Amino acid sequence: MAIQWYPGHMAKARREVSEALKQVDIIYEIVDARIPESSRNPLLDEIGQGKKRLIILNKADLADPAATRAWIDYYAAHQLPAIAIDAQHTKGINQIAQATRAELAEYVAKQKDRGVRQVLLRAMCIGIPNVGKSTILNRLAQRNIAQAGNTPGVTRAQQWIKTNADIMLLDTPGILWPKFEDPLVGTKLALTGAIKDTLFHPDDVALFALKQLSHQAQDQLTKFYHVTPAELQLAGPDLLMQMTAHLGFRDDYERTSWAIINDVRKGRLGRFTWDEVPADGQ
Repeated sequence: MAIQWYPGHMAKARREVSEALKQVDIIYEIVDARIPESSRNPLLDEIGQGKKRLIILNKADLADPAATRAWIDYYAAHQLPAIAIDAQHTKGINQIAQATRAELAEYVAKQKDRGVRQVLLRAMCIGIPNVGKSTILNRLAQRNIAQAGNTPGVTRAQQWIKTNADIMLLDTPGILWPKFEDPLVGTKLALTGAIKDTLFHPDDVALFALKQLSHQAQDQLTKFYHVTPAELQLAGPDLLMQMTAHLGFRDDYERTSWAIINDVRKGRLGRFTWDEVPADGQ
């Protein structure tokens, strides 16, 4: 399955981001903790211009805690500071300012040596759609100033937001990249809600989820979809067919597929991370 989504406003946003980077001291790279690597935009390395960077794994409440710790260690080993937060429930938000000051300590010291009493730091928030950028900004600003939503493409324009931690934040629209080199990346982005639901076939995405869940969440699958342990050994399409029958959806496999996708997105089946840390650490 090849999923692509690169609307015109995203191409424009990329140009604007490149220009605005000259005004900031650090980049907040917001990713989805369930797919930390798949939700990173490779274009950021190209347009980042060597800026300091902080990777923020948001939605950590939906991801496997052990996997999240492993990803943070992985990024640290690659000289990329990373933290995990749950912006929706305001957990871990204070880490952002702390990590920012730690990364920019040398810059702040130089500014104070020059006689600047209060150093105002500027950060740019970048991330693909629906990773929670606006929610993070609202938490940092302690007011609802950035428009937030649970569908991709809500933020359409850049805006500066002031926080109470001497940090100015530049919000940017969610930017996907023109082509997913790995089709599996597109599937993971669709499963977690980064791509508009009208742009992919739900059964393809649901079958991917079932392949993973049939090994990691057997109890949840039997409870939610009334399948037996024996049925969980069936091939993906056959399992989806059995689930559809158990749910009383007749032959409406698409309805079952959406049920699976929405249950995954809402964390009803448990906390799962769909990206694996490379075994060789590379």
